[in-house]
Amino acid sequence: MFGRLKEDIDVAFQNDPAARSKLEVILCYPGVHALWLYRISHYLWKRGWIILSRFISHLNRFLTGIEIHPAAEIGRGVFIDHGMGIVIGETAVIGEGCLLYKGVVLGGTTIEKTKRHPNLGRKVIVGSNACILGNITIGDCARIGSGSVVTKDVPPHATVVGVPGRIIKQRKKDEQDVMLDHGQLPDPIAEAIMVVLKENCRLKQRIKKLEDTLKLSSGEDERISETESEVMTIFMKNYKDGDGI
Repeated sequence: MFGRLKEDIDVAFQNDPAARSKLEVILCYPGVHALWLYRISHYLWKRGWIILSRFISHLNRFLTGIEIHPAAEIGRGVFIDHGMGIVIGETAVIGEGCLLYKGVVLGGTTIEKTKRHPNLGRKVIVGSNACILGNITIGDCARIGSGSVVTKDVPPHATVVGVPGRIIKQRKKDEQDVMLDHGQLPDPIAEAIMVVLKENCRLKQRIKKLEDTLKLSSGEDERISETESEVMTIFMKNYKDGDGI
């Protein structure tokens, strides 16, 4: 037990540069407290103490602002940063080394009593206020951007942003894993609009060139018509004067 406690404290130091001492983590980190209380409730749940485990889970929510169903499966080395508003559903599975920021929801999309919550692989990072909904799988080392809503499977090493979530990048397996840069997340919708605007500008330029070409052609036709008209005038004048052609 003490080994797990030490591991949780070490993980907090690895993931939060604000951590300055072990005592600070023990006393002032609600994400760590939530995991400790979850383990007690999970232990009781697996041994059939349903009401007591649910009560401890409810107490956990009251004390930390983090709601973790006692039946959820959470691996080792998980860190919850700040954590206020996090909801982890009954059938959710969180792999080892995952990092969850505040407001994350691992929710369900059905009221049937079946597997209805997501599975997170190893070392997944989920940004603030992201929602991962339904019985889907988030691959190892995936990154979910802040505020994203994910309802489909995400392959390993992918980065997902937007509503609904879209894969904007997929790293290679041998690429070094990096933290999620929340301040530099791309906007796939804005990028798509920019592509359309650039294409629209290109088409406008082509249309202008065509219009200029048509104007030149129209000017030449007018000059030809004027020349023909002058020739006919001269012809008629000469004809009337009896000079003929």
